Amino acid sequence: MRTDQILTRSERVFARLDREPERPAHLQTPQMSRHRVVLLGSTLAFYLAIVVAVLTTSWLVRLDWQVMFFRPYEQWPQLHAFLDYLVVLGQRGPTAVMVAAWLGWRSWRQHTLRPLITLGVALLLLNITVGAVKLGLGRLGPHYATQIGSAELFAGGDIFPSGHTANAVVTWGILAYLASTTVTRRVLSVLSATVSLSVGATTVYLGTHWVSDVLLGWSAGLLIMLALPWFEPLIAGVEARVFALRERLRRRLETGTVPVPVATALTPLLSAGGKWQLRLADGAPADATAGVRESAAPAVPAGAQAAAA
Repeated sequence: MRTDQILTRSERVFARLDREPERPAHLQTPQMSRHRVVLLGSTLAFYLAIVVAVLTTSWLVRLDWQVMFFRPYEQWPQLHAFLDYLVVLGQRGPTAVMVAAWLGWRSWRQHTLRPLITLGVALLLLNITVGAVKLGLGRLGPHYATQIGSAELFAGGDIFPSGHTANAVVTWGILAYLASTTVTRRVLSVLSATVSLSVGATTVYLGTHWVSDVLLGWSAGLLIMLALPWFEPLIAGVEARVFALRERLRRRLETGTVPVPVATALTPLLSAGGKWQLRLADGAPADATAGVRESAAPAVPAGAQAAAA
């Protein structure tokens, strides 16, 4: 390969990393298609089935205990060190920072706030839905179980559904949801599914979650990803308001008008020479001193003026 061809390809790569001159005319947003609605309904039915199976202490709870007594971390101890690091891919803080950094660059490059707002909406939905079920059912984890064969519900725990698993589905699934091309979306969908499945299985291996916790966590995260198109009008409205506020502030700075908080900070002070002048709150003199002198002069009644004439 010739040197000029290598330079041309390098220039193309760096051109893709640079900021676009203006916002693309059309940014593709997923629609709430019939296929997506069917998947949403099926996932919701699966979600409710898991909750009912745990509430009724069915075969799924027995499976939870069998896997717990199997103790995978003792069967394959050589995997423990690696999986301790892998499970971090499901923790809220580190994953949110990594994904937000990437989406922040996307927002800067394409002159749009949609990636960051979408991430914020998805994480807010995740906290509300998963957190409410966790606190409402109060299930204890395998390490804190008290009665063999019990579902360990309403005992003050916060393990059901698995937050690590649901967070992995949502955080990494956002990258696929916001992908700009069909091929990229498919590749990222496979990658995010692999990461979320691995994180869920790792929590079972470490003994921090029951199998049913992970199943419900997968369902909870998938429900949020499937329902996100319903929130696209909200995301577009928030973006439009932020940009409108930015334009108002920009025009105010360009025209040199003084914002209201600064104008209220203007204070009339008497200078050393006995003349009135305006000074800012920090002591810097202003230009409109004549107006202050006029306003500071005592008002003469109209009757007195006529008598003087």
